[in-house]
Amino acid sequence: MNFGRGPPVVLNVGGTRYSFSREVLKDFPLRRVSRLHGCLSEKDVLEVCDDYDRERNEYFFDRHSEAFGFIMLYVRHGHLRFVPHMCELSFYNEMIYWGLEGSHLDYCCQRRLDDRMSETYTYYAAEEPPGEPGGGPEGKGRRPPGAEGGKWLERMRRTFEEPTSSVAAQVLATVSILFVIVSMVVLCASTLPEWRAPGNRSMEEQSRYTAESVREPSGIIEAICIGWFTAECIVRFIVSKNKCEFVRRPLNIIDLLAITPYYISVLMTVFTGENSQLQRAGVTLRVLRMMRIFWVIKLARHFIGLQTLGLTLKRCYREMVMLLVFICVAMAIFSALSQLLENGLDLGTKNKDYASIPAACWWVIISMTTVGYGDMCPITVPGRILGGICVVSGIVLLALPITFIYHSFVQCYHELKFRSARYSRSLSAEFLN
Repeated sequence: MNFGRGPPVVLNVGGTRYSFSREVLKDFPLRRVSRLHGCLSEKDVLEVCDDYDRERNEYFFDRHSEAFGFIMLYVRHGHLRFVPHMCELSFYNEMIYWGLEGSHLDYCCQRRLDDRMSETYTYYAAEEPPGEPGGGPEGKGRRPPGAEGGKWLERMRRTFEEPTSSVAAQVLATVSILFVIVSMVVLCASTLPEWRAPGNRSMEEQSRYTAESVREPSGIIEAICIGWFTAECIVRFIVSKNKCEFVRRPLNIIDLLAITPYYISVLMTVFTGENSQLQRAGVTLRVLRMMRIFWVIKLARHFIGLQTLGLTLKRCYREMVMLLVFICVAMAIFSALSQLLENGLDLGTKNKDYASIPAACWWVIISMTTVGYGDMCPITVPGRILGGICVVSGIVLLALPITFIYHSFVQCYHELKFRSARYSRSLSAEFLN
C-alpha cells in the first residue's frame, strides 16, 4: 500500500507489508509508527520495532497482522472496530501497542470493551495481582524485606477466601459449612411447637436471651455457632488487603447481617430485663432472631453454583431491569383494562375482586407468570379474553431476556469452574511437595 511519494518505507507486520513515503511517517496517526521518524540510529529503531533491514529500509513488527489491518482501516477511514472472532482484550492490547486508546473505538465496540474489561475484573478480583512479591516462580530467591510476612498474610487470605487453594482451606470450609447447617437446623427446630412445649413458652419468651435460655442446649449451640462466625469474620477482616473494600463486599455485608442480630438481641434483653419494655420489643427480637436465615447465603463462599448465581445477577442487571420494566408496563395496561371490563362498565355483573386497579395488579402478575392461584378471576367474556391475552403476553415478555441471562450464566459458571480448577492444581502441587 502506497501512502504518498518519496523513498518508500516498508512496515512488515506479521508478514504483511505496508509501503509509504517518509513524509507520511512524521505525522502518522499511530504513535509507535511516527516514532520511527525521530530515530537517529539503528539502536533507536530497535527500541521501536522488533527488527530492521537497512538494505530494504524495512521495519519488522512481530504483531497480529489482521488486527493491524483493521487499525490501518482506521488510519484511512477514521472508524475503528474489533476484528471478528478475536478477543476484545487481545485487540485492545494491539491498540495499546500501536498507540491507540479505547476512545478511538466506535461507540458499539467501546461498550463491548467496557463489558469485557468489567467481566475480567470481576473474574480476577480474587486472583493474586501480577508482580506481587512471591507471586510466581520468578519471584523466588529475591524477595524484598518483609515479603515473608506478606506471603503469610496472602496464604491466610487464600485459606479463608478460596476453599480449594489448600488443604487447610478445605478443612476450614468444611467446618464452616457444618456450622451453617447446624445453626439452620437449630433455627428451624426452634419454631416447632414441640420445641417450646416443655416450658410452655411463647415465641416472644423464646426470643429472650436470659441466663436460663443460654444454658439450654439450643442456646449453647447457637452461642458456639455465633462465636465461630464472629471469629471467622474478624480474622478475614484482619488479613484483608483493603479494609474499606472488605466492608463493601456483598458477602461480608451478609455476614454482618447474620451475626449482629444475636448481639443486638442479647443487649436488648440485658437492658430491658423483665419490665414491660421487653413485651413491646418482642416483635423486634423475633425479627432479629429470624435474620439468622442469612447464614444460608454464607454457603456461597464454598459452592460454585451460588457464586455463579450471584455473578450472573451482577452482570445481567441491565437485562433484569429490562425484565422488570416489561412486567411493570404490562401490569399497568392489563390491570387498568381488567378493572374497566370487570367492574367499571356497570353492565350488571360487577366483579368485586377487581374493585380497583391496585387490586387488579395482583391478578395480572399472577397471570403473566402463569402461576394462576385462582383466588380471583374474570367472569365476563371480555375479561376472559383479556386474561388469555395477558397470559400469552406474559410468556412472550418473560422469555425475551432469558437468552441473554442464560448465556451469561454459562459463561460465569465456566469462569468460576476454571478458577476453582486453577486452585485445585495448586492444591495437588501442595500434596506432591
